[in-house]
Amino acid sequence: MAVLFLFAGLFCLVGWFLQFATEVAPGERSETAIVIVPSGSSVITINEILARADLVPNDARFPVLARYLGIAAKLQAGEFALHRGQTPQELLKELASAKPIQHAVTLREGLSLSEVAAVFAEGGWCDAEEFIGLAHDPAFLKSLGLDSYINLEGYLYPDTYYLTRKGQTTEDLLRMQVRHFFAVWNEIKTDAPLELSPYEVLILASMVEKETAKASERPIVAGVFLNRLKKGMRMQSDPTVMYGIENFSGKLSRKDLKTPSPYNTYTIKRLPVGPISNPGRAALTAVLHPTESKFFYFVSKNDGSHLFSKSLREHNRAVNKYQRPKKKKRNN
Repeated sequence: MAVLFLFAGLFCLVGWFLQFATEVAPGERSETAIVIVPSGSSVITINEILARADLVPNDARFPVLARYLGIAAKLQAGEFALHRGQTPQELLKELASAKPIQHAVTLREGLSLSEVAAVFAEGGWCDAEEFIGLAHDPAFLKSLGLDSYINLEGYLYPDTYYLTRKGQTTEDLLRMQVRHFFAVWNEIKTDAPLELSPYEVLILASMVEKETAKASERPIVAGVFLNRLKKGMRMQSDPTVMYGIENFSGKLSRKDLKTPSPYNTYTIKRLPVGPISNPGRAALTAVLHPTESKFFYFVSKNDGSHLFSKSLREHNRAVNKYQRPKKKKRNN
């Protein structure tokens, strides 16, 4: 009799367990629910997350089922789109094999370090201040082999990154971009005798990136700057001055151009102390393969392109034509 009761109890227990494992959740299988499973979540915590999304009941049998199926250790952290209308058994198998949702984050060429931080912060991937602080942290720079530099400006390679909400840290974001930079650099670097160090190439590329968005002009602009360097002339690049002014907004004044700073190329006869933006492949390639010319000057034509000049006299004529407003004639 005791054995009979034991079997009856076991049968009821198995039935109770199977009833949970095979019970279909509400909703159509064509519908999905987005869930985020934080890194380090226990099976019980995962059950609570799935229950809040109305995908399974919050039930003590869930972790038992996960272990019985051999899936408990395979449950992933991340953001997932899971189908509704499934049994707990089916849902567990889906979660164990699901690929995390990827979010495209695009960093365009020429953004500064602080602007890159703002893009990531806007998407909820990091805190902007923490991002900027870590990018200036000597110990972190040393871990990247960049301890002789001021910060990571220039090394945050512009591209579209596909991120998953899987507990990545601000450090992970920075390392990802720096790794990408060096991958690209190793593809395009050249043995051409430019007489510039790799860091100087990066600085000059950051200037070229800010001076023109016209692809065909980048090698010409790079050639102009290299010509000026060889002659010992000042670079006289407005974007470098702007970068060196804290919280700059608006138009450059004559005072700005005369105020010394490590980035003011109107007052120093060399490149600025560091990059002023994060250049892309085209700007880097332009510096490595500049257009040889006798140009020493260029001025914006206000249509996205520039006029290049060989002499100061030619340049001044171009400035008068394109940059200095013409006086309106008075009516007689």
